Amino acid sequence: MPNPTKLPTNVTSGAAGHVDHTNSVHSAVNALTVVRQSWRTAAYSLTLADSGEVVEVSSAESLVVTVPPNSAVQFPIGTVILISQYGTGPVTVAPSAGVTIRTASSLTTRVRYSEMSLRKRATDEWVASGDLA
Repeated sequence: MPNPTKLPTNVTSGAAGHVDHTNSVHSAVNALTVVRQSWRTAAYSLTLADSGEVVEVSSAESLVVTVPPNSAVQFPIGTVILISQYGTGPVTVAPSAGVTIRTASSLTTRVRYSEMSLRKRATDEWVASGDLA
């Protein structure tokens, strides 16, 4: 297997873990991402502050996390939000009117400690994946 840290002769290491290639292609090397967390114990509607964050939902009862329409909250396309069921109650993600959430299964977490990922792919279209019921 090739050594991923060895740079070809026409590539130089740049600042902040980026690699400068002679054709101006940039790629991250050994990037580290820290994800913020927030806790919710009641029904909740996502906000722009949740972008790139883990929303941990802790409740013994079922709770709903609502995805608002683009007209209310303008998440950039490509935004990813993680939803984590930290309590014993399942978490269901619900689209607001005009929002479509595509999924291969359901929009409800399967069991305690399950997580789902929401990714915005178009103006009012999201994709949900993860440990879903």
